[in-house]
Amino acid sequence: MQGNDIVSSANTIAGIVYKKQSDVVYYFGLRKMNDSLLSENALLRKKIDQFRSIDTLNDSMVHINLNPEDTSKHIIKYADYLYQTARVINNSTNASDNYITINRGSKDGIGKNMAVISGTGIVGRVEHVSAHFASVLSVLSAKLKVSARLKNGTNGFVIWDEKGPDILTMIDVPQQDTVKKGDSIFTNSFSYFPPGVLIGTIIKTDDDKKKGLKVIFIRSSTNFHNLQYVYVVDNKMALEKKQLEDSTGKK
Repeated sequence: MQGNDIVSSANTIAGIVYKKQSDVVYYFGLRKMNDSLLSENALLRKKIDQFRSIDTLNDSMVHINLNPEDTSKHIIKYADYLYQTARVINNSTNASDNYITINRGSKDGIGKNMAVISGTGIVGRVEHVSAHFASVLSVLSAKLKVSARLKNGTNGFVIWDEKGPDILTMIDVPQQDTVKKGDSIFTNSFSYFPPGVLIGTIIKTDDDKKKGLKVIFIRSSTNFHNLQYVYVVDNKMALEKKQLEDSTGKK
């Protein structure tokens, strides 16, 4: 418990320092960032409305209706997931394991292991949380492996092998699968991210003939150089799913 308190205190102190530094940049770029945020919210709401129009799932326990009038905290609710916007106040891209600090914490409902996405793609996973801040382990990390799918439905894993903050790699893809430059890669239902979130587009492929597998290089759809706002995703069914899977594995 003492160790957790130390980590939490360190996160709080670091968060305050990062926030003061970020506020200067935020002030001068306020209009641009607000425009970006509004555009992202509009796009997300449009997608949600499209899902609602074809959704046949009416069970009130899993379907949370969108309240378009409640936008005070930029919280969007739909089905299994709750999306909350946060501002990035620190971001690294040059380490082996990169972290992002956001201005939301436990008092805002942020918890460990929640997925974090941008308006254009995946970002990372919440690692440490203090009252008002959270530290996110970026997908630009050797510690993270993201379940993904190709356009044809083939599943694999996306990793980062430090080729640069714009390049990700998809592994465990059968060599016989046909892929094309420019094809999109998305998260699948096995990921801690919501399914169908864009990861990036294919820029080239290599064949590992010894293993009979294909290695796919992807240009990340998220611009980690200019990450200003993110969405923290709370999967309302994650705990129940994990408890069921854990209990099944013990039998």
